[in-house]
Order: sequence, then C-alpha cells, then structure tokens
Amino acid sequence: MMNANLWVIVAIAGLILLLIAEWRCLKAARIFFKVIASTAFVMTAVCGGALDSHYGLFILTGLILSWFGDVFLLSKNPALFQAGLVSFLLAHVTYIGAFASREYSLAASGIAALCCGAAIVLVVLWLWPCLTPDMRYPVMAYIAVISIMVVVAAGAAWAGGRWGILAGAVMFYLSDIAVARGRFVAPGFANSLWGLPLYYGGQLLLASGAGA
Repeated sequence: MMNANLWVIVAIAGLILLLIAEWRCLKAARIFFKVIASTAFVMTAVCGGALDSHYGLFILTGLILSWFGDVFLLSKNPALFQAGLVSFLLAHVTYIGAFASREYSLAASGIAALCCGAAIVLVVLWLWPCLTPDMRYPVMAYIAVISIMVVVAAGAAWAGGRWGILAGAVMFYLSDIAVARGRFVAPGFANSLWGLPLYYGGQLLLASGAGA
C-alpha cells in the first residue's frame, strides 16, 4: 500500500486532470478523475494512521461520506443532488464530532461563531432568491451545519495548536460557496477553478492530520 504522501500526490494530480476535464467538458474524464482524486484523500487518511484513534476514525468517516457526496454531485439530477447534500451534511457532523473530541477552547469558538454568524447572513441574503422552494430549507440546514463545523474547528485548533484543522474546515466552507454559486446562481467553469482546489486542499489537510 502506498504511503500517505504518495496518495497526496495522486490527489493533486487527479485534481489537475479533473480541472482540465471540467474546462474541456469531457464528461467521462470528469467522472474518472473526480473519483480518483476523492479516493486519494480517503487513502491519505487510511495510510496516515486514521484507523488508530477515535479522532482518526471520525475524520475517515467524514472523508468516506464526502466521497459519496462527490459521486452523487456528478449528476445534475435534483434527487441525487439532495443525496449529495445529505452525504456532505453527515460528513460535517462527523467532523464536528472529531474536533469536539479534542482539547477545546470555548473562547475561540465564541469568536468564530460571531464571524460565522455574519457570514451566514450574507450568504443567505445572496443565495435565498436563487433557490427553488424545495431546496431552501435543506440548503439552510446545510449552511448551519457547516458553520458549526467551522466554529468547533476553531475551538479545537486554538486549544491544540493544530491550525490545519481550522484551515481545512474554512477551505471546505469556502468551496461549498463555489458549489452553491455554480448550482444556483451562475454556472460555469470559474466556480470549479477556485472551488475544487479549495475543496481538495481542505480535505487533504484534514486527512493528513487524521493520524496525529
């Protein structure tokens, strides 16, 4: 089995090829390279020792749920999009469990909660008019959960000095804004160009620290 660093390289190569496939509108290649890149971040955690601790198992579960979310979001079908939304929501819940299981700073989480609260207001004002009625409340629930993940990540990062946790959570948060923009506001390759590197970078940061 390859070591964790080699899987990181596979993920980065898969991401680059995925971006090329997105740009050239190559559907089969897009599916193939997205699955490769997402499988690589799961294997980064496995080979990095995620199976050896409760924290690592939480993170690994979140990565696997994210893998399923990535597969579901390959389709434009609304039902599969909602399935992807649920998969990622559950992934965030497991990340919350992982971060909360570590040494924790309530003060840092409080500051992060204020920042996230302001961000939620801005995102909802921007996104709400673009959502169909059946998608409004699922998307709002998703925004709430991912914001909680960032808040809890801030508490764990501050207390333990592991800033990769917070960086990974924030990158994941920002990547979801790109997904929302592409799905509901302004579709186009530009969303993938900045959203996918943020997503895979965030996941790799979390996966790389899963065995620590």
